[in-house]
Amino acid sequence: MSFFGVRRHAAPAALPVEGRLPGFDGATGWLNSEPLTAEGLRGKVVLVDFWTYTCINWLRTLAYVRAWAERYEEHGLVVVGVHTPEFPFERDVDNVRRAAKDMRVEYPIALDPDYAVWQAFANHYWPAVYVADAEGRIRHHQFGEGMYDECERVVQWLLREAGRDGVPDDLVSVTPQGFEVQADWESLESPETYLGYEQAQNFDEEPGSLRLNHWTLSGDWTIGRRAAVLNQADGRIAFRFRARDVNLVMGPRARGESVPFRVLLDGEPPGDAHGLDADEEGRGTVAWLRLYQLIREPGAITDRTFEIAFEAPGAEAYCFTFG
Repeated sequence: MSFFGVRRHAAPAALPVEGRLPGFDGATGWLNSEPLTAEGLRGKVVLVDFWTYTCINWLRTLAYVRAWAERYEEHGLVVVGVHTPEFPFERDVDNVRRAAKDMRVEYPIALDPDYAVWQAFANHYWPAVYVADAEGRIRHHQFGEGMYDECERVVQWLLREAGRDGVPDDLVSVTPQGFEVQADWESLESPETYLGYEQAQNFDEEPGSLRLNHWTLSGDWTIGRRAAVLNQADGRIAFRFRARDVNLVMGPRARGESVPFRVLLDGEPPGDAHGLDADEEGRGTVAWLRLYQLIREPGAITDRTFEIAFEAPGAEAYCFTFG
């Protein structure tokens, strides 16, 4: 759906100077661009977007960041996506390259597997946006989702401040699809939940009647520091949740392998509540390490029990997210 139509807004309140744009010297590589530097970007308004490709919170901002990059490039805006990984497999440049292509991230990407750029910005969040003016001074930041109109007004203001002509007054109108659709915040009552022992919570060792936001495993699993790994076929994960969407970060243990799965909702095929990565019977395939959307409920939101059964060994499951 479209969140912002054609509207005009007054200039934002006085923008403070929050420091200098640190630059990207710690990046180990670049996608979609030659290496960029803070000095080389002088004269441009720069929007720096910290992301990692499995992060649902970042994915729900992408439609806006992509639209700003496309609309304001001719007016002097440069968007730089800094990819700082959360999970080990997100350090793999081939995975990042594949994700960027699939997600249509076409603006410059600084690869930050060692967190050097992250630390230079003293950043702590995915997503995080920093906007610098044409003199290289950071004038605005936004942590997390939301505040899209304010961020775009800041970009417009700084472009005009830099002497750019013809900067639009209205806001972009986007129609998010798939993962990019905004969460159903009014009904969302299930939190991000990690399956590795380092951050796991609400795990029930004995399968049975699950309480809301509790989960369990059945079958032969090894719970590692970051993920639960299936050792034999017919392993299952069950989760009692309340949300429109159920997403799971997962993939095969070995590159090139695939693991078929089936999703059930309250013990039945999901039907029209299936997500992007499962059909009406709940069937799908884990083919590479990424975020999979398994449920998108089109009707009333109530407490439900989600279950995923893997038909072969080798699946790695990292984290549930909801929307």
